[in-house]
Amino acid sequence: MTEDEVRAAAERLVQFHERFAPLFGKEQAQDHAYTYVKGLMVCPERKSVEPIALNVGDGQVSALQKFINIAPWDHGDVQAEVQSVFADDLVPTAAGSAIGVVGVIDESGFAKKGDHSAGVGRQHNGRLGKEDNCQVGVFLVGITPGGSALLDHQLYLPESWCEETQACRDRREKVHIPEAVTFQTKPQIAARLVRQAAALGVVALDWITADEEYGRNGEFLDELEALEHRYVVEVPLNTTVWTEDPAACVPPYGGRGRIPTRPSRASVQSVAEVVSALPPESWRALQIRQGARGPLAFEFAAVRVWAVRHGAAGPPVWLVVRRSLEATPEVKYYISNGDASTPLELLAQVACTRHEVEEFFEDAKSYLGMAQYETRSWVGWHHHMSLLAMAHLFVTLTRRDLRKKRRS
Repeated sequence: MTEDEVRAAAERLVQFHERFAPLFGKEQAQDHAYTYVKGLMVCPERKSVEPIALNVGDGQVSALQKFINIAPWDHGDVQAEVQSVFADDLVPTAAGSAIGVVGVIDESGFAKKGDHSAGVGRQHNGRLGKEDNCQVGVFLVGITPGGSALLDHQLYLPESWCEETQACRDRREKVHIPEAVTFQTKPQIAARLVRQAAALGVVALDWITADEEYGRNGEFLDELEALEHRYVVEVPLNTTVWTEDPAACVPPYGGRGRIPTRPSRASVQSVAEVVSALPPESWRALQIRQGARGPLAFEFAAVRVWAVRHGAAGPPVWLVVRRSLEATPEVKYYISNGDASTPLELLAQVACTRHEVEEFFEDAKSYLGMAQYETRSWVGWHHHMSLLAMAHLFVTLTRRDLRKKRRS
């Protein structure tokens, strides 16, 4: 950035903050919010409270700590305003896009030492690809051609944090976990985030996508269908489907005993088995988009099947498969409730938006201090993530406008 561009960005940050400032209450709290958001972007050291207060703010470390850890402002209000800015400034860039606005559900782990931070425990850390002592958050990220935004989030609480014991209640009280917060699986949290976004009504998500932890969860898919959301979700290779309409698979009545009502499972196969039987002409090579590391191209195929849902016959869905172009290809399986006329290119594009959410996490963790927080409290974690959402959105909009200016 040139000196003029840096100056313009600083002025723009003041204007950007003004839209959010009333959500934080008193003027001092508004100033703390501005300091923290700015610090996440420009602090030269670790992007946690003390370095931000000393390098960017007025040096009042304890005041900034209280603002993050226990101040009464509602992170949900901030997320609602993030969605509003996203709707105003980024959703219009999807007007000419075939896939529109995509909501991506993903989770991320944050390694921690000790056992005092809210929700910490031995659990899978996707970033490391193994079990680790960490916290895990579930995130809803909005994707458009103009950029992405963190629309909502929630910290996952393992069951060990939700036991009906005095020791557990004491542990929760120390980190300010509300009594109303009970155990929810990650797919249940994800469904709640999507449901809240739909209820707010600010951002209309054209598609939802998620990895296989969510794609294999029938209750999560039921929720998306109840909200009338179209989805393309990854599923494990052993996921079973009907290759024929289950209604046509009910055995004929033989004249004796009970009249059959359940379909025969003779046509039930795993998605891997279905794909292995596809003829070569079923596959199409598609370049999805120009990624940060070059063009993203894969082979895709799709076939109409019927879902197995809660052990019984489910709705008709697309089985979509993506195969990389290496000599030993990586294969990914997806199901989609897109209607029967949905083009393969469209299903492929939605499936591959997960690459963009990976870029979101890379930017947020590498440049904006997403994982550098030091708060232990439930409130503090959500406060940090909402201020992170503000910082990321500001950077996204600034980058977009700089690109426009340089092209003109």
